[in-house]
Amino acid sequence: MSSSPVEEISSLDAATTPVSAVPDAPYPRQWEADVVAADGATAHLRPITPDDAEAVVAFHARLSERTRYYRYFSPYPTIPPRDLKRFVEVDHHDSVALVLWLGEEIIAIGRYVRLGADDPSAEVAFVVRDDHQGRGLGSILLEHLAAAAEEVGIRRFVAEVLAENRAMVHTFRQAGYDVTRSLDGSTLHLEFDVAATDRSTEVRRSREQAAEARSVSNVLTPRSVAVVGASTDERKLGHVVLRNLLQGGFTGPVYPVNPEARSVRGVRAYPTVTDIPDDVDLAVLAVPPEEVAGVVDGCLAKGVRALVVVTSGFGETGDAGIARQRELVTAARSRGMRVVGPSALGVVNLAPAVRLNASLAPTLPPPGRVGFFCQSGALGIQILAAAAQRRLGLSTFVSAGNRADLSGNDLMQYWDTDPSTDVVLLYLESFGNPRKFARVARRLARRKPVVAVASGRHATPGLAASTSPLEEASVGAVFDQSGVIRVSSVEELFDVALLVANQPLPQGPRIGVVGNSSALGVLAADVALAHGMHLAFPPVDVGAMGDPAELADAALQALEDDRCDALVIVFSPPVATDGAEHADALAEVVTSADKPVTTTFLASSGVPEHLVVPSEHGGAAVPARGSVPSYPSPERAVIALARVVRYTQWLERPVGDFVVPPGCDLTAARAFVADLGPIENALVLDDEQTAELLRRVGIRVAPFRRATSREEAVEAAAALREHGAGEVVVKTVVRTWRHRSDLAGVRTGLSDAESVAYAYQQLTDLSGSPEVDVQTQVPPGMPVVVELRDDPSFGSLVSFGLAGVVTELLGDRAYRATPLSTMDAHTLVRAPRAAPMLDGYRGARPMDLAALEDLLLRVGQLADHVPELRSLVLDPILVAERGVHPTSMRAVLGPPPGPRDGGPRRLGG
Repeated sequence: MSSSPVEEISSLDAATTPVSAVPDAPYPRQWEADVVAADGATAHLRPITPDDAEAVVAFHARLSERTRYYRYFSPYPTIPPRDLKRFVEVDHHDSVALVLWLGEEIIAIGRYVRLGADDPSAEVAFVVRDDHQGRGLGSILLEHLAAAAEEVGIRRFVAEVLAENRAMVHTFRQAGYDVTRSLDGSTLHLEFDVAATDRSTEVRRSREQAAEARSVSNVLTPRSVAVVGASTDERKLGHVVLRNLLQGGFTGPVYPVNPEARSVRGVRAYPTVTDIPDDVDLAVLAVPPEEVAGVVDGCLAKGVRALVVVTSGFGETGDAGIARQRELVTAARSRGMRVVGPSALGVVNLAPAVRLNASLAPTLPPPGRVGFFCQSGALGIQILAAAAQRRLGLSTFVSAGNRADLSGNDLMQYWDTDPSTDVVLLYLESFGNPRKFARVARRLARRKPVVAVASGRHATPGLAASTSPLEEASVGAVFDQSGVIRVSSVEELFDVALLVANQPLPQGPRIGVVGNSSALGVLAADVALAHGMHLAFPPVDVGAMGDPAELADAALQALEDDRCDALVIVFSPPVATDGAEHADALAEVVTSADKPVTTTFLASSGVPEHLVVPSEHGGAAVPARGSVPSYPSPERAVIALARVVRYTQWLERPVGDFVVPPGCDLTAARAFVADLGPIENALVLDDEQTAELLRRVGIRVAPFRRATSREEAVEAAAALREHGAGEVVVKTVVRTWRHRSDLAGVRTGLSDAESVAYAYQQLTDLSGSPEVDVQTQVPPGMPVVVELRDDPSFGSLVSFGLAGVVTELLGDRAYRATPLSTMDAHTLVRAPRAAPMLDGYRGARPMDLAALEDLLLRVGQLADHVPELRSLVLDPILVAERGVHPTSMRAVLGPPPGPRDGGPRRLGG
């Protein structure tokens, strides 16, 4: 009996490699990723290893003759041992192969091989198993191969494809690259640069959005649900979930899984998931944590598409629980499943065609058009109860618990295209991937209002663990740039949600106030002015004894006034009157108005949460679009309106362009950092290294030279003058002296050797250090500071302010999160309170703000494309009438702190 190809290769281990991360892997770890296919199912991608030989042979055996012919241009029924060895033994540089795993089986392979030593081109090819074709796996492989190639200096891909292989040709043509094509007989020759283009980035993000939205749809619109751990004990979680599913009227079959019971709540039970005779789309796990792994295996065998894990005892319990949680997510993702939880409250979809309540929540709000995401299960129960009490109708609700997999970013991808959702509410305890959050939220908020509470900033890890100004500025910058309506409490979240869900958006900040109490009217006006709105006219008071018709007529006149963009009605019922007649009269004129209206009815138990037509009052029905929300105080009514006004102002503001300025060579910047070798801990760059890194993105630091003696200082000054410098500056290298506001550590305007020598002596005596920097003196200008900070919880943050002790003392800094658009840079340089000093304040000559904006864009690009850059300080930068001149800088590199938002698609990226 002949041996198999695997057996003939003595250097290969025949054991199948697990799909999770390979211990001591010989390949770059960043090339490994979990990915989402077009149908929403997940898979695991990693570089090939020699241990994969047997799996490769099995993969090849499952390819159809047609697929093998398309890939190899011949029947190629089996892989010869020599070819197998070449396939699995790659150097992960000039030859790279990536494999996609589903469970313990390979479902797709992609590879490239450099055409020659130091050749910038490589030949690329990939093949997808027949039963997994049409899922977008080829485009995923192409993205990851292109990213790996660019990382090792390959700039161009070539491919030979049979002209009749339309699926492969389509993959290349639709990837968004600039592909050149030539036909040689029946073979199509394709070539394209691997660097991302605007079009390829657009294609990648569009596919990412569609795939992630589909994966969420798999959770929220299942055709059938299994409850694993469905106990007969009414106190157990599994029993509660099953009861809620049945009582909620889920439109598909529900399968209790309990090995010790024949039925639960009158529904036949099954010993395991695999014993269920029909398909199962969603499984809710309510078993002890030590049993979860076995249940996941059964769900894989059954073909379950998503898991909701309400079981606790994972990441919230410490290191052992974190490890168990990581194993759960790794196992589920590698088997094609998304996970909600663990320790989740569950998921809800109130659409009439679904009616899914796979949660522990005993009370649900009515169906509506608001999507809600939160993490905490206990808080989720309170949120749903509050939504029901205030009759805020929800479309879908997800409580993600520990948020080990499915996140708020995933839900926003889904809600962006969900026709049943008009408003999105987020209760965030952490951002997950803040860079992706900013991008996805910015796109979503252009179409639908997004309202968010960012909790946990003061006492819990995650979003922030303290109240530092930088952390608060980080959250604010991400929300402001993304158009997210930020609120400070769940109460305020509902206040704003009721307004945007039921009223039109205001067209401007001009507010009208109408009521029957001058005190309440003045209070509402004061709050409006304090929150940046304007009064369209003085508050209108119809008097304490004004009848319903007078109040309604005043409201109608205000709405018809072209000066008024929004209306606040304040009402305090007269003695022995509950205000119901006034409410009815108002409803006739303000319901369904084309301007937003909010109301406050004090001390009135007869007026509902929403001012609507009387026949629509009462019951649990959700208010119709056009209903007017009523708030318990004028302050809350006005503040909710102010939040929405700010959102509409953001909508009117141009987004700007995300551009790479001319001369900004990001590839060279990445190469510079790569040449420094592995960075395992914080690495402070010296000034020469920092200047070189900045030069590669087009930021020119004023030329300088380091000197350690009087003679060297004089020689350095002479050398700088030979290269065009006029006067020079001598600065101590001791930063505590160098950055003093009185310039004690700096000597300027030095034009001869004697003055340079004297300055050197003064500064070394002052600082105690023999080292100084001799630098070309730049034109006079206004000193400013630009700083970049990178944090795993917040992302990269760029701050800007004028230099000096006064602005530092007052904290007069403005912040923006990366990526920076041209509009972000434009608003950033004008945001500090002292910014007018740069733009001709009191007749002074204006400084070159356009050059300053250009510098900020380059810093933003550096932050986005060099993930090792943990911090960068340019202090000071002298902004002149023409040009900007950085004179001092400090940069720190380190391991990338968190997930990025660039490159090929990946979960968490």
